[in-house]
Amino acid sequence: MADSENNNDASTAEPSKLCDLLERGWKIFDDVDSTNEPLASSSIQVRVKRGIGMLEEASTMVAQLDLFSCNEELEEVATADLRYLLLPALCGALSLKQSGRDRRLEIVQTARTYFIDFLKRCHEYNLSRFELPTANENSSPCEASENESPAAPSVPCQPDLVSMAVRRQAKIERYRQRKDLEARLTDVRRAVDSGQADDEVTRDFYLLNVQRWVTVCLEEIESIDQEVEILQKMDGLKQGAAKQPAQPARPPMKPFIITKDMVQAKVFGAGYPSLATMSVDEWYDEHKKRGRLPDQGIPRGVDTEEDTDAKEREEEDKEKKAENDDEESRLKTRNWDDYKESHRRGYGNRHNMG
Repeated sequence: MADSENNNDASTAEPSKLCDLLERGWKIFDDVDSTNEPLASSSIQVRVKRGIGMLEEASTMVAQLDLFSCNEELEEVATADLRYLLLPALCGALSLKQSGRDRRLEIVQTARTYFIDFLKRCHEYNLSRFELPTANENSSPCEASENESPAAPSVPCQPDLVSMAVRRQAKIERYRQRKDLEARLTDVRRAVDSGQADDEVTRDFYLLNVQRWVTVCLEEIESIDQEVEILQKMDGLKQGAAKQPAQPARPPMKPFIITKDMVQAKVFGAGYPSLATMSVDEWYDEHKKRGRLPDQGIPRGVDTEEDTDAKEREEEDKEKKAENDDEESRLKTRNWDDYKESHRRGYGNRHNMG
């Protein structure tokens, strides 16, 4: 109790400045959290840094004044000092609003440290029933088992269905608890904002805020642990790629065009014989050596006379045949015309029943 009285006296040393830092930092978080502007914009990032600076300064003052002690109970804490329990939670929430892909791992780890600090203080005061996250929760279950028994044989990590069901049920319960706290906060906030709330209502308002932030921090830590695991794997892949020797640059490929004619020629051929492998003179000389020419050994004079007689006899035969066939063809054509006039088309076709 003596420590509590000293803390209360110290807290009244600079109440306006400490209170002002908390209110302004809290207001910046509410504005950034509800804004429609992109978080990566310069105006939002400037406000985020300013809010983090205010809340960190307020946290330093709280630590110097020893407002909270693990040796005291929650009832011993003054109502006006309960709101300063939210400082680490607000610092962590604003830290997550920072942008920067290169610094993302550092940002989420810093925010997790703030959330753990807030949850430890709430756990000491028994403000809410929850299981405090461990410091090595960002490692996967497989990594944890390997750290516990490094000499054990490697066994593929199987998902623990029981623990997964427990975590799911805990998440559902936190969601219900958060909705219930937000509904109660809405009713109490009206009385506090109107300025007609007594000490009991004001104390209830601060405690409800702290309990709501407990559920928020637990959810954020769970998301941070998953993100840290992904970021660490990405860093490992980047380092592995940097250690690999650079591959020699490949020469640029010549541009080519595949057309329908080219593909068709490869499958069905070009459509004409292959190109000649020798000239006409070379072919003639080769056949002449082997005696395969048609005029080798045959006198040209005899050949010419026989050819002339054969042509004359062929022409005479054609003329006689044309004279004889002319009368027969005319008669045949006339009879066919008479037949078509006396018989309709398809007459006698028994198969098609025309």
